[in-house]
Amino acid sequence: MATASLSATSRAGKGKGVARKLRAAGKVPGIVYGHAREPQSLELDNRELERLLEKIAAASTVIDLSIDGTARKTLIREIQRHPLQPGIVHIDFLELVAGEKVTVALRIAFEGTPVGVRSDGGIFEETLHEVEIEVDPASIPDRLVVDVTDLAIGHSLHVSDIKLPEGVELVTDSGVTICICSAPRAEEEVVPAVGAETAAVAEPELIRKAKEDEEEGEAKAE
Repeated sequence: MATASLSATSRAGKGKGVARKLRAAGKVPGIVYGHAREPQSLELDNRELERLLEKIAAASTVIDLSIDGTARKTLIREIQRHPLQPGIVHIDFLELVAGEKVTVALRIAFEGTPVGVRSDGGIFEETLHEVEIEVDPASIPDRLVVDVTDLAIGHSLHVSDIKLPEGVELVTDSGVTICICSAPRAEEEVVPAVGAETAAVAEPELIRKAKEDEEEGEAKAE
């Protein structure tokens, strides 16, 4: 299970005006909510939060969130960013409860080189990069490993082929394709268009004719 630490401060003010002032001061407005607790408004340091997000998989990392000095285990549920300007607009945390399962998005890690690529020059393509699972917060894996060594050309693997750790249940449809090994693409021969050479030869003749007409016109003018 991947974990990280972050600090936050509770805040009383709410509304767009308060949020704008916080962001102007280098803070990020946020909220923490969860089972059997009232939602609590927070403010976090923008730089500290951005540095953390650069290092973790936000959707599946358990955050030890220290709120006014009291630590709570949480998951990041939503990060809102401005569509045009840099910076985080708002962040939501879900407080975790021991024994209460949560749904998280987990990265798929493909390992090995498919036999279709090694022996036949095939092309390996990842068609799904993460899946949703349901799991106890204490048992969230860092990633789901899929061995593709035996994958031959024309074959694919699906969500149902992922080997799950004990206590982990899939939420994503088991029939969804996660990767495929395709045949190598044939190189296309470039064939000159019919009449291309003729056009290339004819072009100077048109230019010369234009010059002759121009000279004839000048002679008449004289």
